[in-house]
Amino acid sequence: MSERAAQQLNSNGRLGDNILHFARTLRSAGMRVGPAAAVEAVRAVQAAGIGSREDFYWTLHCVLVSRHEDHAVFDEAFRLYWRPHDLVEKMLQMFSPMAESLKREEEKQRAAQSRAAEAMFSGQERKHEEREQERIEIDASMTASAKEVLRTKDFAQMTAAEIALARRAMADLVMPFEAVRTRRYRSVTRPAMIDPRRTLAASMRTGGDLILPKFRKQRVELPPIVVLADISGSMSQYSRIFLHFTHTLMERHRRVHGFVFGTRLTNVTRQLRRKDPDEALAECASAVEDWSGGTRIGTALAEFNRLWSRRVLGQGAIVLLITDGLERDVDAILGREMDRLHRSCRRLIWLNPLLRFEGFEARAHGIRTMLPYVDEFRPVHSLDALADLCLALSRPADRLHDPRRWIEAIAA
Repeated sequence: MSERAAQQLNSNGRLGDNILHFARTLRSAGMRVGPAAAVEAVRAVQAAGIGSREDFYWTLHCVLVSRHEDHAVFDEAFRLYWRPHDLVEKMLQMFSPMAESLKREEEKQRAAQSRAAEAMFSGQERKHEEREQERIEIDASMTASAKEVLRTKDFAQMTAAEIALARRAMADLVMPFEAVRTRRYRSVTRPAMIDPRRTLAASMRTGGDLILPKFRKQRVELPPIVVLADISGSMSQYSRIFLHFTHTLMERHRRVHGFVFGTRLTNVTRQLRRKDPDEALAECASAVEDWSGGTRIGTALAEFNRLWSRRVLGQGAIVLLITDGLERDVDAILGREMDRLHRSCRRLIWLNPLLRFEGFEARAHGIRTMLPYVDEFRPVHSLDALADLCLALSRPADRLHDPRRWIEAIAA
């Protein structure tokens, strides 16, 4: 049926085939576009016609986009697929004084740009590689698989393609969270603790002639998780991958709050709530003003404790502090604010990428100031480290990551 609709639209050209191929591109990019939606898109263009590029855009958008998070993917795919062939304008831009500034603007990464381009040109790249490269058989029986190497590889040493694979692997991480008993109760049908209020209310319906016990038990909920991520220059190689990890946490757990800090604190919880990860990171980049700048951990923690701690650290919250601890201004405020943060949460876990080095020693003044106020001191430089963190969220702290062993090493 799709071929018939395309043939009807192809009377004056190949527009119908292009629309069908465009729908396949959207499906390859992760959108929920089936054959029925492709047929409806062809029919919609037949009915509405093509008055302008904007009309054509919104005609396809109304039919092919069914979720808000797919808007960025559709917008980027439409821009790449239906780009106008304005060769004369491009030639004029090359000789204009504004060419360099326009080039810099085009080089900025757009939301969903990588996925749309990969879905559109993946087939051509595979065909080109098959033509240009010879097939070589390799005996890999005694070697580690690429996935195993990727799990242990440092994020800072990964290529762009490996970072993309790591982002996909984060979605498969098992994230068991330790449930916390609250002071509230919920109704149950099986015999448990008697609920006197519901029992008396039920007996009033019969005038007190029949009293049947009602039961309740303590409500068990997952604790809130608060992520405080350092985005200073020394953490620039890890900042984006940590934001992807925070975005994955938000998809699995409803009560997750994200904050980033360099020289100031920025709440990026609303930006990370976007369903599309590329759009979420693009929103974070536009909201943060001090990306890859200096570090003021004490000032950022003081602002968090003053403005946000009472809002997000209730009900036994777990705080993930992601920083290397290389504070620029080490004074009394850092220790005081770390002590306040530790007292306000149920568990404070410090994730430091510097622990990837075997000979790491807590010699920096900022690290020595912060260590006494954390419950766990963990590495966070690879997928294996993130997987261990996910398992640790449902278990008590172990001796291996106890910060006291680092404090004792400093004293010795």
